[in-house]
Amino acid sequence: MVKIGTLQLGNFPLLLAPMEDVSDPPFRAVCKTRGVDMMYTEFISSEGLIRNARQSIMKLDIFESERPIGIQIFGSDIESMKAAVQIAEQVNPDLIDINYGCPVKKITCRGAGAGILRAVPKMVRLTREIVESTTLPVTVKTRLGWDEKTQYIVEVAERLQDVGIQAITIHGRTRVQMYKGSADWTLIGEIKANPRMTIPVFGNGDVDSPQKAHHMRQQYGVDGIMIGRAAIGYPWIFREIKHYFSTGEILEPPSIKERLSTLKKHLELSIKWKGPRHGILEMRKHYKNYLKGIPNIKTYREQLVTLRSYDEILAVINDVQKHVESMMFAFNPVRGR
Repeated sequence: MVKIGTLQLGNFPLLLAPMEDVSDPPFRAVCKTRGVDMMYTEFISSEGLIRNARQSIMKLDIFESERPIGIQIFGSDIESMKAAVQIAEQVNPDLIDINYGCPVKKITCRGAGAGILRAVPKMVRLTREIVESTTLPVTVKTRLGWDEKTQYIVEVAERLQDVGIQAITIHGRTRVQMYKGSADWTLIGEIKANPRMTIPVFGNGDVDSPQKAHHMRQQYGVDGIMIGRAAIGYPWIFREIKHYFSTGEILEPPSIKERLSTLKKHLELSIKWKGPRHGILEMRKHYKNYLKGIPNIKTYREQLVTLRSYDEILAVINDVQKHVESMMFAFNPVRGR
């Protein structure tokens, strides 16, 4: 049984990554019902929280149906981070996760996210201060290092454990790589094999199929896997991985009817939570994967990413259903994974 503090996550938990402008309550809702074991909010600026910025405060919205759920925060100023944790505690998350992995320049240039990988002593000191400031479990998500020459993650993981974190997730790339090339899980495996490590070690990066998940589990011995981009528009990835682990068989992909029904539900939840304008705009990143593999879908997809009315979008989704039903051959979805 994998545990983070007193949280019991099962024998091999699947985690939904905290993705900016993606891992909001509507997206988390469709993932939760399809097998994810642990979720996180979008990463939240500590400076935004302490300044009561509307966008940051909104990201604190969590719901009982989502548990267990962690709030992820980022920042470089120790006092601001501690104050942000106190604010986050008020909504009663199951844990606090520190973002030491975001590679975006506007964050790293301020020494936050993966930027702190260039200042490991400060990273350790900041982590200790946060652990000591809260009674909640504290976890960390980070990368292998800043660049190829500074991949000190095996030592860093030990030091973070020593100051009290209760789990660590490592993305198998450096900051310089961003999301290019292939994720390298070799050092993640070394961390898990390190006899000094007693906390759960989760791997992240390029897991986009049940077969890859199985390989990463067997090859590197991690305690669980965090999935990000592969779940965008395809929340069924979690149940497919679990089915493969339990049976050794590939689960049939969702039917077009189920995919479109889930898309509609996701859209409705997005509008309900963010309002018509933002709810519709932020759904656009999901359409491609929801509709992937449907023949002759380009025209419909182009319409979906330009329309601004719920009724118009719903009409297009219904047209897609009719389009599929009218095809005279058996549909075999190919997700290109």
